[in-house]
Amino acid sequence: MEIGPGPGILTQGLAKQSKLVAIEYDERMMPAAQAYAPTAEIIFGDALLVDWSQILERLPKPVGIVSNMPYNITGPLLERVCQQANLIDRAVLMMQREVGDKILAKPGDRNRGALSVVMQATFDISLVSKVAPGCFSPPPKVDSIVLDFRPRSAPNQAALKLARQGFSQPRKTLLNNLSGVIAKEELTSRLADIGLHASIRPHELTYEHWVSLAEP
Repeated sequence: MEIGPGPGILTQGLAKQSKLVAIEYDERMMPAAQAYAPTAEIIFGDALLVDWSQILERLPKPVGIVSNMPYNITGPLLERVCQQANLIDRAVLMMQREVGDKILAKPGDRNRGALSVVMQATFDISLVSKVAPGCFSPPPKVDSIVLDFRPRSAPNQAALKLARQGFSQPRKTLLNNLSGVIAKEELTSRLADIGLHASIRPHELTYEHWVSLAEP
């Protein structure tokens, strides 16, 4: 399944390899995409509203999602990819370099946020390539990056919910961010139990730390 085929340049190559369904929001692109990839099924619709599961469930395995994601809706699209992780074998996605760096950020990296925790808990992620603005016409004002996502076993949803709350104000201590969720005394005790200081900040935690805090 391809999200946002545009005029169909990438669609053409994909459709030659396997059955392809593409979701396009801009009606003006439909004739070009259909001409470039006549064997592909092009669906007109908003990728944030179309039922992905109905499409993915009828595709032959292995099932993948491919997209040069529109930068203005990258966050919501990534959330939808996570929601469909149990239905796919792989996703290859291009996005703004800044977002990709956040997804890849390891514990201790100040780029790390809730997105990092959620995506890394849901997928094994690898870098495919970095893409310079000159690769596009017209060139954007930002660098891009292509990442490969391979689903892992289902993550701990309580831990991911806690991580989202824990990054509500990323530069504050975890104690401050979670004070409305877990009593400070209780949270301090839980942190001590897993060898963490009360002054720790959310970007310093591993996914395993979030699991331990969510289910002490």
